[in-house]
Amino acid sequence: MNIMEVNANPRNRCYRCLLEEIDPVSYERDIRRILDMMRPGEKVHENLYQMRLDTCRQCEYLNNGTCTACGCYVELRAAGLQSRCPYKNW
Repeated sequence: MNIMEVNANPRNRCYRCLLEEIDPVSYERDIRRILDMMRPGEKVHENLYQMRLDTCRQCEYLNNGTCTACGCYVELRAAGLQSRCPYKNW
């Protein structure tokens, strides 16, 4: 599936992803707050989390903290124990 096919599917679009309009301090604070609220049984170990983020940093679908393949906030998806990359990179 290419990026045009992903964007053509309304299920995969993030309708609130105008990150250029979001205050970066608020964005980071909100992401950290959500990560901190996750229970230990819901989160991967910190080493695995960092490995997932490293993989995402190399991905062509990463754009301003958002996965353009699925519309998720990468830092949140990477933290989830049950989460998977839509392209099976992790």
